[in-house]
Amino acid sequence: MTSLRLELFEAQAARWPASGRHVLAQYDDDTVVVYQAYRPSIGRFAAEHGYFGGEFSLGRMSWIKPNFLWMMYRCGWAAKEGQEVVLAVWLARAAFDDILALAVPSSFDDDRYVDRAAWQADVAGSDVRLQWDPDHDPHGRPVTRRAVQLGLRGDALASYARAQGARETVSRAWIRKIEDVTPFVKEQHARLQRGISMLETPAERVYPCLPTSKVGADARS
Repeated sequence: MTSLRLELFEAQAARWPASGRHVLAQYDDDTVVVYQAYRPSIGRFAAEHGYFGGEFSLGRMSWIKPNFLWMMYRCGWAAKEGQEVVLAVWLARAAFDDILALAVPSSFDDDRYVDRAAWQADVAGSDVRLQWDPDHDPHGRPVTRRAVQLGLRGDALASYARAQGARETVSRAWIRKIEDVTPFVKEQHARLQRGISMLETPAERVYPCLPTSKVGADARS
């Protein structure tokens, strides 16, 4: 069982945009779900304690993905080495909006920057990277639509992880809940082998990004 809201994949995929850059996510008025996959020692610690600690490193960039199927493509449905534990992380919606507002593209975008120097200055001053990649269908085939992943480092990563010893109140914490959804992932992968009509995935829709967000105009539709 999982706390995620589920829907048959084929039913919701028919409503998703076929192309363009879109933040597909499961969200409500208070939270947004993002996904990560780790080796067991890190993933199980986070699920048990409700924050990232233990062997988790604050010294390297950590990527979060609001799109479930992009995460499945990346971790091979929890089969890739070092990504055997898949986590669903319920983030405070205000924190997710802050992350999007701070995000800087991981590659130069001449629609946003007058030159590479301006982009590099923005990169140096931000703790959040934004990267658009081809979204993928349940079988791992790329589709025309683009999916977002967000890389966190520095203060942004510390706020996200709430490392052991951090003096944050619960009300200020970015993370509201962490769930190990690996059993659900494996169950759905087995269903997929029997036929895509049986596949259930987290119910996702286009996230209405705030005007201050830097993810791109077509992601706000």
